[in-house]
Amino acid sequence: QVQLVESGGGLVQAGDSLRLSCAASGQTSSRYPMGWFRQAPGKEREFVARVNRTGGTTYYAASVKGRFTISADNAKNTVYLQMNSLKPDDTAVYYCAMSTKLGMVASVGSYDYWGQGTQVTVSS
Repeated sequence: QVQLVESGGGLVQAGDSLRLSCAASGQTSSRYPMGWFRQAPGKEREFVARVNRTGGTTYYAASVKGRFTISADNAKNTVYLQMNSLKPDDTAVYYCAMSTKLGMVASVGSYDYWGQGTQVTVSS
């Protein structure tokens, strides 16, 4: 089993920055990609970013590209999401996820394990 625990959410103003962390424990391996998704009230969960922890390839949703950066520290089994120039539209619960199977990068169904989520609220 794998456990994912997010931290770092909070209330910020538009233009501010936040860094989210996701610590993985249990039967983890650096060969498994990890990603971030978010879900705003009344909306479906959407892809934000993903990192292939062997090789470091990253993927981003168009809405966050250039503002958010995903990174991984394999020694700590931790993935980060640095969020800069935050906008009110970024307000959501942010979820960390791990994929142990083949699938589309941005598809919720491609990820087997999920964290409990951390709230990010951006005020205007």
